[in-house]
Amino acid sequence: MLAGYAAQDNTSRGRRYPEPAPGNRSEYQRDRDRIIHCAAFRRLEYKTQVFINHEGDLFRTRLTHSIEVAQIARSIARALALNEDLTEAIALAHDLGHTPFGHSGQDALNECLHEHGGFEHNLQSLRVVDVLEERYAEFPGLNLTFETREGILKHCSPRNARELGELGKRFLDKTQPGLEAQLVNIADEIAYNNHDVDDGLRSGLLQQEQLADIGLFAEQSAEVRRRYPDIAPRRAVYETVRRMINHVVTDLIDNCRRLIEESGIQHIEDVRRRSAPLIAYTPAVAEETRELKRFLRQNLYAHERVTRMMGEAVKVVRELFEAFMRDPALLPPQYQDKLSGQQHPGERARIVADYIAGMTDRYALREHKRLFHPSAG
Repeated sequence: MLAGYAAQDNTSRGRRYPEPAPGNRSEYQRDRDRIIHCAAFRRLEYKTQVFINHEGDLFRTRLTHSIEVAQIARSIARALALNEDLTEAIALAHDLGHTPFGHSGQDALNECLHEHGGFEHNLQSLRVVDVLEERYAEFPGLNLTFETREGILKHCSPRNARELGELGKRFLDKTQPGLEAQLVNIADEIAYNNHDVDDGLRSGLLQQEQLADIGLFAEQSAEVRRRYPDIAPRRAVYETVRRMINHVVTDLIDNCRRLIEESGIQHIEDVRRRSAPLIAYTPAVAEETRELKRFLRQNLYAHERVTRMMGEAVKVVRELFEAFMRDPALLPPQYQDKLSGQQHPGERARIVADYIAGMTDRYALREHKRLFHPSAG
């Protein structure tokens, strides 16, 4: 029961390496299943969302975040008659290329690679599924459909877009991807905005009093207190966050239905020709989400405890990169094999970055200790 403008098997632009159609699954189910079974997906369990993994077992990781994005995105996709399997595949794969230590690790690798094209985690996620996963005899990577790869690549610099051919064309033409890709982009924002509030309050880095002037939180919190005056504090936070998510998701669905109807689109290619997205909040809710993002940037992501922790993370990533570039014999054998005969500095740097980007937080810390503090055990 998909809408005509949803992605469907018979409208797919196919795979890089042709394969027979799956027997008992759709093409996008096959994509989702390959993503779930790949090594990069498993490693997300020990990669930072906001808090480094050893900070506590209850905080979100890249894996739990990806699952939460998939849940939110599938609910919206069903309401809009979009392809749920494709939506889920994109959501589960969107952070596969993230470095250890979250955005701080990404920034550190980008600085290390500034003379060699930089580092973009969305582009690295695409590199993971196109090249780095080594599971199948007949092709490199996971050989995903164009539509899943299109959704994974949320951002891309013009220089890199030119090298990606058809996949990068929309970044140069300023056009849009399919609706499933647009949807995951916003579901990602919904998940991290609201769940970072939950983790921030749980950690003690945020206090509810600080959120009293943030409209999205304050309105839902007041309603919870009015309806449940004797509710326990922790339960009240959960109920508030749940209502915040419901508020923005409901607005998004209603507004998207209106935008889609007014646009007159009939086919996925109609969506791709547009210059503006069709998956968007109303202006009022868009401003509420921007206000919450500003608050989190100033009060959680820039919190002294987080920045001190991430400062150490940047040091670990930078020193690992420099050590491996200086002495490739420190790398595992499979990466030494990739470097063998590779003379171009940019290619060598990219292979070292592939190794570091694939590390979990705890593995990166262990490697750093092995190289720089061996006496620590």
